[in-house]
Amino acid sequence: MSTSTYIYIFGENDTKIWGLTGRERLQRMLSSHQNIKLVNAVDTIPDTAPVLFLNANFLFDARVISAILGLEKKVVLNSNDDCPAAIRSDGNQAAPLLRNLNSSADHHHKFASLILPRIHLSDLNIDVQKNLKKKDPPYIFPISDSNRSLLENELFSGSYKGVTDLVTKWVWPVPAFWVTQLCVRHGWQPNHVTYASVVFAVLAGFAFWFGWFAIGLLMGWLMTFLDTVDGKLARVTVTSSRWGDILDHGLDIIHPPLWYLAWGVGLSTTATPISGLGILMVLMFIGYVGGRICEGIFHYWLAHFDMFIWEKLDSFNRLITARRNPNLILLTYGWLIDQPALGLLLVVIWHLISTAILGWRLLTGWRTKQTQGTLKSWLEDIDPARDRDLWAVKIFTRAPLHLTKPSAISVN
Repeated sequence: MSTSTYIYIFGENDTKIWGLTGRERLQRMLSSHQNIKLVNAVDTIPDTAPVLFLNANFLFDARVISAILGLEKKVVLNSNDDCPAAIRSDGNQAAPLLRNLNSSADHHHKFASLILPRIHLSDLNIDVQKNLKKKDPPYIFPISDSNRSLLENELFSGSYKGVTDLVTKWVWPVPAFWVTQLCVRHGWQPNHVTYASVVFAVLAGFAFWFGWFAIGLLMGWLMTFLDTVDGKLARVTVTSSRWGDILDHGLDIIHPPLWYLAWGVGLSTTATPISGLGILMVLMFIGYVGGRICEGIFHYWLAHFDMFIWEKLDSFNRLITARRNPNLILLTYGWLIDQPALGLLLVVIWHLISTAILGWRLLTGWRTKQTQGTLKSWLEDIDPARDRDLWAVKIFTRAPLHLTKPSAISVN
């Protein structure tokens, strides 16, 4: 049975980043961890128990908290200005450390951490975020009213997947930022946005079925936009639920082929019905399911990371591969030129081409693994700051944000 780590949050800061103070954000972030105990008084901590002090005057990268919780040694994690952001020790030293923090409140640069070794972010083993298909530098940013807007922008940008489709990457960010702010202001939860996206997905399907393509496309694009907003809202407010996650990802997998099927049925109500609809739908499902199977085999059998972050070619392919948003572009094009049947035909063809490419990449990955023994993501070999001149790095990573203004420690 693992020993619980006791967490004591010190520092007070009323500045809210996406509706949360530093203390509130830390509490939400810690709720996803096991074998921890939040305490309000250090005298309740057993002498031999591991303890982690966290400074609520800082905005923490979730990866930093996970990394320092995984350490077994006693350390002080300093920010760029040598202010203590986190201190890992044990219950026996908790009370002296708290007294030290209190005595250093007005001159935090003089914090007496000589009894513990000091480390910085570069000393932590933090690498590629495989779940978000990106590599961003870990961060600890000081929270203040003067940099609130910068931090909100940084946190929102950081909530995006690095490798995704061209609409999500370049069209949605600005309006999604505004709508996310609106949701935070009114207290709307990510699940509320997800429920709305489900409604629009169903409405789009019905509209396509009856041949109301313009209305269906409007509903469809609204659905895809809200699908972006709910994830960003969840990440910037550290709000998530198992049901919301299942609903969101389940909807993403199920609805696209049903939309294309409904579009095909809807063509029978137009002046240009499509012939051979049954064959087209079989080919579409083969392309859709085949692509997902290729991705799944690669992820679980070859590399244990997403196919689209293997090599730069795969990341560029993800921008346009046959997923919902690129396919919606094709359907919208067909409607705009008054040839909705052509739009569906392009979707089917693009599915088959994309799946053929994924199959080729899967075979290439298998051969590479046979000869090299393992596969590695191209993101592991780059530095987002150092390699900024590389086109792929500019597109799929973000430049680090540097904030050096210190925040005062107030231990209450």
